[in-house]
Amino acid sequence: MLPYLTPVKPVRRIRFLIFLKDVLILSLTTFGGPQVHLAMLYERFVQKRRYLTETELMELNALCQILPGPTSTQTITAVGFKIGGPNLAYVTLLIWILPAVSIMTAVGMGINYLEQHHLSLRFARYIQPMAVGFLIVAGYRIGQKVIKDKVSLALAITAALVAYVFRSPVMTPIVIVAGGLVTALTYEKQERMEKKPLKVQWANFFLWLGVLIGAAGLGAVTQSLPVRLFENFYRNGSLVFGGGQVLTPMLYNEFVAFKHYLTREEFLSGLGLVQALPGPVFSFASYIGALSMRDAGFSGQFWGSCVSTAGIFLPGTFLIFFVYRFWEQLKRYRVVRASLDGVNAASTGLTAAAAIVLFQPMAPHWPSVVVVLITMGILLYTRIPPFIVVVGGLMAGIIL
Repeated sequence: MLPYLTPVKPVRRIRFLIFLKDVLILSLTTFGGPQVHLAMLYERFVQKRRYLTETELMELNALCQILPGPTSTQTITAVGFKIGGPNLAYVTLLIWILPAVSIMTAVGMGINYLEQHHLSLRFARYIQPMAVGFLIVAGYRIGQKVIKDKVSLALAITAALVAYVFRSPVMTPIVIVAGGLVTALTYEKQERMEKKPLKVQWANFFLWLGVLIGAAGLGAVTQSLPVRLFENFYRNGSLVFGGGQVLTPMLYNEFVAFKHYLTREEFLSGLGLVQALPGPVFSFASYIGALSMRDAGFSGQFWGSCVSTAGIFLPGTFLIFFVYRFWEQLKRYRVVRASLDGVNAASTGLTAAAAIVLFQPMAPHWPSVVVVLITMGILLYTRIPPFIVVVGGLMAGIIL
């Protein structure tokens, strides 16, 4: 035995534990959405630990931006996959989402408790218009990036009108797919790249598709609310491009306007509060799941949160595992790159429609309008973190 040789497995195990500790730290400290998350991932994973290079991180993030699902969650999961394979990736996902999911589940249960005991929720009255302000600013910032020409502008306006007039969750995937098909026809404008034969491993794709079809079928047969909740969130998680701000109109249409599982006020309260938490905005699903099963008691709310959380996060995880293996070849096809412009433009229109629908009932009440405008001004013209804005709104609601 050579004394100067270090066993490989213990070294890898220690490296994995250090990585997971870093993930936990990030899950407790990353406020502000995907752009801020990326900066913090760069600081810890690239500069401090050197798990990967800057180029590798940016490529992973770019890949996750064009896949359905939560961008930050997919990026950090993909880093775990790169370092230690699928097992480490799944543990990474769990640690990353656990703090925000736990808090939003507790918030959902807490709001239900207050409503059952006829206690006032007026302490959160400023959070609801603040949530609309957050959504408007998010849509504006997305639009600045993705609306590049008359075609993308027309797609965004058309998507907004269709989503506003036809408020069914069925319209969301139709609008997104239609947007992608329109700009896919303009593929000749894209730069030609040398193509390489695609070597596709289909296991994770069939896993994603099998769960999607199986959950839909099982929900239709059993009419079980937990199964249907899982299917609803799994479907939404499979179709949302652009992060939490695009997920919002999809969830509002599905669970408030169409199925009436939540009231508009409950939805907006949760949407505002999730802005004050570190970690993924998709943890909003845990809150909705808990309130959707309020009639089943405490255990039902907990179960509703669990199935909703699994439903919203699993599709993006399966898809990043699938695409990551052949991304280098896929991105060379012009039609793929061209379709993304339409998907992003349509997603912007969906966000605009949601902002209009949520703002309309507030329009006659000038205090709510003022709160919306102040929130927008703070987000656009100051560097005050969003969680500070939300905490300020809660304090104002308590004091006033």
